Amino acid sequence: MTGTAQPAAILVAGPTASGKSALAIELAERLGGAVINADSMQVYRELRVITARPGDADLARAPHALYGVRPAAEAGTAAWWRGEALAAMEAAHAAGRVPILCGGTGLYFAALTEGLSDIPPIPAEARAEARRLLAEEGPAALHARLVERDPETAALLRPSDSQRLARAFEVAIGTGRGLRAWQRQGGTGPAPWRFAAVVLDPPRGALRAAIAARWAAMLTGGALAEVRALAEQNLDPALPAMRAHGVPELLAHLRGTMTLEAASARAILNTGQYTKRQATWFRHHALAPPTRMSFFQSRWGSYTQESESLLENFAAFVEKRD
Repeated sequence: MTGTAQPAAILVAGPTASGKSALAIELAERLGGAVINADSMQVYRELRVITARPGDADLARAPHALYGVRPAAEAGTAAWWRGEALAAMEAAHAAGRVPILCGGTGLYFAALTEGLSDIPPIPAEARAEARRLLAEEGPAALHARLVERDPETAALLRPSDSQRLARAFEVAIGTGRGLRAWQRQGGTGPAPWRFAAVVLDPPRGALRAAIAARWAAMLTGGALAEVRALAEQNLDPALPAMRAHGVPELLAHLRGTMTLEAASARAILNTGQYTKRQATWFRHHALAPPTRMSFFQSRWGSYTQESESLLENFAAFVEKRD
């Protein structure tokens, strides 16, 4: 860390429903910060309830940025988010506030702390072909095609991960090179900031209970009406917003192919499985972080039990000049 030349930012990371937003707001209040969204689904305008975006009471406690800023019809990318996040961080710093980036999308954090590969623009034809194959043949078949085109990247992706498979396939046919090959080449590099992070890592049982409770609150808060309005836009089902946790399940219920009880059970199960992958990603990166990042690890609830020591650590990091 170079110290004097770089301002400080805080990362609050962890799985869905682990309490990140509550901690980020507490830190913002105590340290004079601004909360910046680092969740790939909370950027979509139409997904306020189903993604548990901060409500009016939360927004009144501290400045927030990058929540609900993109229409569901336009797929967000890590490169787009990085540019928007850097602009929001600069604005917070100019206002005398500490940027506090909060979310569960590991790729977004990596885009800041490690940089992004310099992949050229993908031709529209390649994008359309990848989406067509995904819609007509399904993700498993697209994965098999990717194995032939780019076996290195295919080995890193699950056959059910349709969005990342489509991205990898469009890169392969649109550039003639595999996604991993581009990533190894390098690109933007780390953002010129000093980063410190806290990673929430709840016990599985507590997290499952939190997911179920949050789903019940979403239904009470209007999630079904929100998904109905989204369905009325007739968007491409491969768009990220259409695949947000709870959206496919409630769409199936609205089509009459699944009861609300079954849709709820499926949404809770799928979300729980996703949080396992999130926790694994963060645990791996927390154990071997980039040299530019200092991690202060936290477990479930420790931000209330040890809030003073955590705040002292972050305050010292923010004030450090060399």
